[in-house]
Amino acid sequence: MASPGAILVVGDSLSAAYQMPQKAGWVNLLQEKLGSRRIIINASISGETTAGARHSLSGLLTRHQPGIVVLAIGANDGLRGHTPGAIENNLRAMVRAAQKSGASVLLVGMGIPANYGPAYRKAFQGIYSDLAATLSVTLLPSLFDDIFLRPGLLQADGIHPNQKAQRLICDTILQALQPLLQ
Repeated sequence: MASPGAILVVGDSLSAAYQMPQKAGWVNLLQEKLGSRRIIINASISGETTAGARHSLSGLLTRHQPGIVVLAIGANDGLRGHTPGAIENNLRAMVRAAQKSGASVLLVGMGIPANYGPAYRKAFQGIYSDLAATLSVTLLPSLFDDIFLRPGLLQADGIHPNQKAQRLICDTILQALQPLLQ
């Protein structure tokens, strides 16, 4: 039986507070906003792919029995040029596993840089909306569009959001989570 108070975040460096103190990351900021009403388990790992997350998810679901699973994963797959079909299969398996465990799912759409070409970018980004529609899960289409348009919110690598961006990310995630928190 799922624990309605637990939220499991499965992600990559974008959720793992890359190059900043954990307390400054959006997941910790979300925990602060939700207070003791919810427990957030951050299972995000810098560099993680959908294949790695898929492999780990079963154990995480068994151990933590979350009521909500936030899947914010896939950016590394895109950056490595993994096929959209493989990414979709991994995400589909994760959504189904979370649903089977009794958890609601927030699927967070990821993006990749323009230099990957319009065809690959379109196929990659379409994975998230297609899965949300076919598996009836809540979709946050893009977490970072606004952030990537504002260089002052990015780290020197031009890919990872900086500490200033974390509050914006937190607020965006919280807004998308609201229907699931009811």
